[in-house]
Amino acid sequence: QVKLVESGGGSVQAGGSLRLSCGISGDIGNYYCMAWFRQGPGKEREGVARTDSDGRTTYADSVKGRFTISKDNAKNALFLEMHNLKVEDTAMYYCVSDPVGGACAARTLVPSYFHYWGQGTQVTVSS
Repeated sequence: QVKLVESGGGSVQAGGSLRLSCGISGDIGNYYCMAWFRQGPGKEREGVARTDSDGRTTYADSVKGRFTISKDNAKNALFLEMHNLKVEDTAMYYCVSDPVGGACAARTLVPSYFHYWGQGTQVTVSS
């Protein structure tokens, strides 16, 4: 059983930065795919960034150049560095894991491909 716990959300002004953390417990597998999703008010769930066990990363066009996903194997944690935040980045952010890695082979981030989800951490960006 994998447990994911997000932290680091908060309220910032546009142009500010936040660093989200996801503590990982349990076995995420040797060929994992991990990602961050977000869901804003009245919006569909959106894949933001993903990374796999080989260290490859991909990003949604809306966050490229502003967000960075990383995994610290020693700390068993996943991070999302967010810079130059915009009002439209306001959302609940979720850390997710696919222990067999298939989710990272897909062309886009598909929520149903990820078996494990955290409870989410709220990010609010004001103008």
